[in-house]
Amino acid sequence: MPRINDHFLKLKAGYLFPEISRRVAAFAKQNPEAKIIRLGIGDVTEPLAPAVIAAMHKAVDDLAARETFRGYGPEQGYDFLREKVAQFDFQARGCDIHPDEVFISDGSKCDTANFLDILAPGTPASGGNTIAVLDPVYPVYVDTNVMIGNTGPATPAGEFDGLVYLPATAENNFTPDLPKQRVDIVYLCYPNNPTGSVATRDTLKKWVDYARANDTLILFDAAYEAFITDPDIPHSIYEIPGARDVAIEFRSFSKTAGFTGVRCGLTVVPKTLTGRAADGSRVELHKLWLRRQTTKFNGASYVVQRGAEAIYSPQGRDQVRQTIDFYMHNARLIHWTLTDLGLTVHGGENAPYVWLKTPDSSPGSWDFFDKLLREAHIVGTPGSGFGAAGEGYFRISAFNSRPNVQEAMHRLRHKLKL
Repeated sequence: MPRINDHFLKLKAGYLFPEISRRVAAFAKQNPEAKIIRLGIGDVTEPLAPAVIAAMHKAVDDLAARETFRGYGPEQGYDFLREKVAQFDFQARGCDIHPDEVFISDGSKCDTANFLDILAPGTPASGGNTIAVLDPVYPVYVDTNVMIGNTGPATPAGEFDGLVYLPATAENNFTPDLPKQRVDIVYLCYPNNPTGSVATRDTLKKWVDYARANDTLILFDAAYEAFITDPDIPHSIYEIPGARDVAIEFRSFSKTAGFTGVRCGLTVVPKTLTGRAADGSRVELHKLWLRRQTTKFNGASYVVQRGAEAIYSPQGRDQVRQTIDFYMHNARLIHWTLTDLGLTVHGGENAPYVWLKTPDSSPGSWDFFDKLLREAHIVGTPGSGFGAAGEGYFRISAFNSRPNVQEAMHRLRHKLKL
């Protein structure tokens, strides 16, 4: 009988979103007449941009003729897409990022997990890296470190030994202090999932300065950068001088262009970024990530990458912007309604998530989840699922149709007993 990876057994509770699905399915079975509106998981509802559809249709036609057929593509992505990403997402904002530093993938969720392949495994006590995460945090960052053996067991509070938790609360404006100790790796996510907060230029500069002074690697998740509306907020950590030497950036087309089911994302690994080998020598992380991708990944599909390329055309940029504006209008509707009901509300201004303090009548985040589902037939996301500091908060997503969001807000006003 084969030995299993016992680290998986540390994850006593189910991953957050499957647990939500389980509870919703049970409620729906008991209440078949209920018309449930899902504002929990961050899945999109609006169709792909016409420019993307046209490009993907043409790409399918390419596969129908021997002269234009494509088989295996480059594992790191086709040049036609990598060049567009470097030009429009980074160089246009003054970032010194080159096409061969861009790696196209099937999504940033996968990349944030897979990047652990090239970093030393184990807890700090066993010679592994000291890793810091914000709290609350996107669960994938924590759970994948648990799975690979980078943590000890969970504490009664749900935190894992071996990780450094940096509380992001209303008291510090969801901008945690720098670690009091030196850490090897820190995960940052801005605009933040789940709180909807953003990082100012000064905040990012503090992190970059800290990383440079402490030889720390920043894993920067910018999946929601397209939703930033404030012109003073950076869209990329590479807008900060010196970030090339300390940061990797993950991006996704899932929310930017509705690719949640199409699957396409990217990771930027600057060639100036290094890690330390066991003998103390410096090693380029770019080379290690390239080796990992060419060994364990066959690349995102040609059709998908042609669709992603179309996002950067004049028509594609306008069409994608309209969809983002659509979701942000949903976010404003949610924010206005909850505020009008007397709740304490954060986010929803530069991110598609609204982060609210649960009312006194249901202080527990899972209690409020059940109350919202039972009384208004609305699904959200309990804050405790994002970490101990998320208890007492609740996330509502703006990703849904306008009629559904309007109906959900009507139910909150007239059916939810606060």
